[in-house]
Amino acid sequence: WGRTGAAPYSTLVPSNEVTINYRHGLPVITLTLPTRSERCRFTVKPMVTTVGAFLQDVRREDKGIEKAEVFATDGSKVSDATLMEVLLMNNFKLVINNTAYSVSPPVKDKLSSEHATDMEDIKSLVHRLFVALHLEDHQNRKERELLQKLDLLKEELLPLEQMKARITDGADAKTSRLLWVGLALMSTQGGALAWLTWWVYSWDIMEPVTYFITYGSAMAFYAYFVLTKQDYIYPDAKDRQFLHYFYRKSKKQHFNVERYNKLKEDIAEAEESLRRLRQPLHLRLPIQEINDKD
Repeated sequence: WGRTGAAPYSTLVPSNEVTINYRHGLPVITLTLPTRSERCRFTVKPMVTTVGAFLQDVRREDKGIEKAEVFATDGSKVSDATLMEVLLMNNFKLVINNTAYSVSPPVKDKLSSEHATDMEDIKSLVHRLFVALHLEDHQNRKERELLQKLDLLKEELLPLEQMKARITDGADAKTSRLLWVGLALMSTQGGALAWLTWWVYSWDIMEPVTYFITYGSAMAFYAYFVLTKQDYIYPDAKDRQFLHYFYRKSKKQHFNVERYNKLKEDIAEAEESLRRLRQPLHLRLPIQEINDKD
């Protein structure tokens, strides 16, 4: 309810007051039209009709009504967007032209448990009928929307995929070269140790050297664990080096990795929604049976 300044009106209450009665579950508002001086009934749907629509119906019925407003008991004006269901919960004042009518809505009787159960059954039946009549159209419309969304996402993703492929090829080539360089260095080290052991010095001299080389390698592996919090496993180390090259080259070529990942997630989500939407259309089976088959 919007609070605005209350317009001045007469406090005279006519003999023909505004009454509210419930018929077939709907409130019937009876009031006297000022021009024709006759009683008129207005049946409203409280969950659909707004205060503004009700006042418009009253003006339409009597063209002599220049002003029709609703005020709360504290004098604040009731907004036209307020539902009649909310209005009928409390007392209010209906102002027609310069005459105010004090209205006290009756307390609506609570439905019995049996009648409430019947109403729930009717609602369930109406819902099933609505689903049977409109579900397929809704699914077809939703499918078209998802297909259009997929086309737009894939169109936006295509240049990023091409750029990613070039960056991936470059990073993979550099990682492979690094692995071959490591193998070459290990082979060189082994050959140098063998040459020093058999041709230059003896094993008694080279044994401490090989010990400290082994200890230094262990220190290097431990330092790798301290820096990366990962064990030095060759596949993991290769992937880590690949990602290092990939992100460094992506930054140079202005490749938006975050945008690429977001598009991939959106495409996967849209494809999953499309798959779930198409299953009932193609199989013509209830959802429970589809879950059992999966």
